[in-house]
Amino acid sequence: MEIITGFVIGFLGSFHCIGMCGPIALALPVSSSSAFNVLMSRVLYNLGRVATYTLFGALFGLFGQRLMLVGLQETLSIALGVIILVSVMLPGKIKNWFASTKPYLLVSGFVKASFSKLATSKSNRSFFLFGIINGFLPCGLVYVAIAGAVSTGDVLSGSLFMMLFGLGTFPVMLGTSLIGKFINLELRRRINKLIPLFAVLLALIFILRGLGLGIPYLSPKLKSPIAQQEVICH
Repeated sequence: MEIITGFVIGFLGSFHCIGMCGPIALALPVSSSSAFNVLMSRVLYNLGRVATYTLFGALFGLFGQRLMLVGLQETLSIALGVIILVSVMLPGKIKNWFASTKPYLLVSGFVKASFSKLATSKSNRSFFLFGIINGFLPCGLVYVAIAGAVSTGDVLSGSLFMMLFGLGTFPVMLGTSLIGKFINLELRRRINKLIPLFAVLLALIFILRGLGLGIPYLSPKLKSPIAQQEVICH
């Protein structure tokens, strides 16, 4: 998958972020009456999120690289596509059950406790930390992006993929933190309804890539690392 896809996923899916992280962005403390300082605090908050996503990209890019080294590139791509399709079709009851599981509650509890501690501070460092911790919040859109990072099969590519994903969400999240109170709620709901369709499209792309049908860019034939090494040896 092209690395630039990370930015596309982030930008097109960023309206979903308004509903998930928008309340957090709107609740950020005001560091100063100066418009410039307020802007900088919101920029630092969003840069913190991008930093966390970039770390995720490195970790999951490494995971994908390990799988590709044993010739599982095609299988990995198809599996990721199927997982995304299944997650989209899961009934709401199952998704709500997942949100009540202990791991989910532990992560959410840690994030909420950290936010409470940072809310008393209005330094630039605290806003950046706000963003870093925000990046750990469970989010379906982030999971989709992580699947893309895994498919890159490389630490650097995975990092760049997730960094671009974070930058894709930057404009909408920055705007939300500054003028979010004026964003129409009905517009958010309509855009959120498009997120599952976008996820299905991405899942189909993963599956087509794994099938290696020889379609340029969309489903190219993938060569296993082992085969490539044999060619080099000769």
